[in-house]
Amino acid sequence: MLEQLLIFTRGGLILWTCKELGNALRGSPIDTLIRSCLLEERSGSSSFNYDAPGAAYTLKWTFYNEIGLVFVAVYQRMLHLLYVDDLLAMVKREFSKIYDQKRVVYDDFDETFRQLRIEAEARAEELKKSKQAGKPMSNGNKQGQVQKMGFEGGSKKKSEGGLANDGGDGDNFRDSRLENGRSKGKHVANEENRVMGVVNGKENTSSNVGAFDVSKLQKLRNKGGKKTDKTDTTLVSKGSKADPKKKITKKNRVWDDKPMETKLDFTDPAENGAENIEVVAAEEGESMMDKEEIVSSDSEDEEDKEVGVDNKPEAKKNGWFSSMFQSIAGKANLEKADLEPALKALKDRLMTKNVAEEIAEKLCESVAASLEGKKLASFTRISSTVQAAMEEALVRILTPRRSIDILREVHAAKEQRKPYVVVFVGVNGVGKSTNLAKVAYWLLQHKVSVMMAACDTFRSGAVEQLRTHARRLQIPIFEKGYEKDPAVVAKEAIQEATRNASDVVLVDTAGRMQDNEPLMRALSKLICLNNPDLVLFVGEALVGNDAVDQLSKFNQKLADLSTSSNPRLIDGILLTKFDTIDDKVGAALSMVYISGAPVMFVGCGQSYTDLKKLNVKSIVKTLLK
Repeated sequence: MLEQLLIFTRGGLILWTCKELGNALRGSPIDTLIRSCLLEERSGSSSFNYDAPGAAYTLKWTFYNEIGLVFVAVYQRMLHLLYVDDLLAMVKREFSKIYDQKRVVYDDFDETFRQLRIEAEARAEELKKSKQAGKPMSNGNKQGQVQKMGFEGGSKKKSEGGLANDGGDGDNFRDSRLENGRSKGKHVANEENRVMGVVNGKENTSSNVGAFDVSKLQKLRNKGGKKTDKTDTTLVSKGSKADPKKKITKKNRVWDDKPMETKLDFTDPAENGAENIEVVAAEEGESMMDKEEIVSSDSEDEEDKEVGVDNKPEAKKNGWFSSMFQSIAGKANLEKADLEPALKALKDRLMTKNVAEEIAEKLCESVAASLEGKKLASFTRISSTVQAAMEEALVRILTPRRSIDILREVHAAKEQRKPYVVVFVGVNGVGKSTNLAKVAYWLLQHKVSVMMAACDTFRSGAVEQLRTHARRLQIPIFEKGYEKDPAVVAKEAIQEATRNASDVVLVDTAGRMQDNEPLMRALSKLICLNNPDLVLFVGEALVGNDAVDQLSKFNQKLADLSTSSNPRLIDGILLTKFDTIDDKVGAALSMVYISGAPVMFVGCGQSYTDLKKLNVKSIVKTLLK
């Protein structure tokens, strides 16, 4: 049963709701749809699933972009209503006939909707009966076979592993309709896994090599490497004698029988005189976090750089007159076919800037959904309209949904006499410890007392590395050595910071791959036990498609492995190695899109001052350049 149908403007004004249904929706599915889909450029999706305590809804929507209206239908997810899409299309058509910008009440539409609903349900029922009547028939009945033989033939071909057209799985999948954007069939699941495997793989390159390149092996042989020499000598026949080479044997290391009493720690201040190291603040200067970045405005001719196929020689040759006529006279309504060339060029451009393929495709679908049906203004090209819409979409995505002011929250926690806890998480080798020290340096410049917690008890040298940063910055560090429970170490560090009246505790954790369940379980335990104020995901700006896999699986594991009813997920992103990517800044967009968390810090160098904010305008300009 349909729960509710709403019509509202893009500004949020509700024009009409179905009084006949009158069902009170549990939770806030409409608000969640607006925040999670419409405002974050996910409106190209076919449906949205809303989950809340005691509620499981599916929401479907359509736009009337010419007059700026949104039509949303809500129904219970378990029902799988087949007529919702048809009903939305009919409601959209009929309501547009009576719509007036000056009206805000449309009580006269109730009877029209009741008739449209009856018509849509009847049409869906007829379609269902016709499918059921035609389903037993198979292609093998051309010679007059009975239905029973058709079923036997279908089951036989199905057992042989083929996609039979007479009753096999392939025919059932073809005849079934997809509801909520998913199907319970195995074929759709396999296809989704295949696509996600491509999206979550390594960064796409322009050359796709499916197998080992034999030419590379030939080049190695010509160079005469060690492996090639060894292979060539094995191919020499036994009759031929090669020059004997003296075999070099490595001397065995002799260890003392007694274990060493002193630990192998060469960072001890007494041994190296590290107590004489000067404070870095006197040498480094002001952190880049407090400096405003100025985006230079280029004066290039944008007509030559517009996105779309209008600038290609073929397009100029074939459709120059029609394109110029449309730009002068204006087009009645934009159709999907008009937008496809410009959107395809935009998608390719985003992918060359390191945006994940899946994210680029969804963005283009969302832009198409927001432009389809709009009237093209005079003296405006389609490519310009598409690029402007994409620019607005990128700004909305990269702009944080909620402002996270760390300094303000630190002072608020200080008033409550408790430390502000930040946990740094991420995969191996992305630079968590180094950028933790950069954040500590920035906080010290704002007169905030900081303490480090060495909770990476797994990697060799992790404690010594963090201890070196703490000594250079002259801040305390809490450590318990290696092979300890990081969750317990973090808890004791927070207790120590409370006793010492430290304002901030920066918790360093071990790097872990997103598929390593034991380590992800330990991380979930650390976050659940200590309930930090901020969970920062540290990721590389070098990754492309892998950023989607890392963030989505980190969030998924933190949610699945948490013992709390309200699990903590990633709150913000720290993007490292930003100075090594030139204009390939797409990882920032991919990470924000997949997690909804803002990029709070950007690491752009090796010194403590090389930490800055993400400039949204600069990123958008680079992506569309």
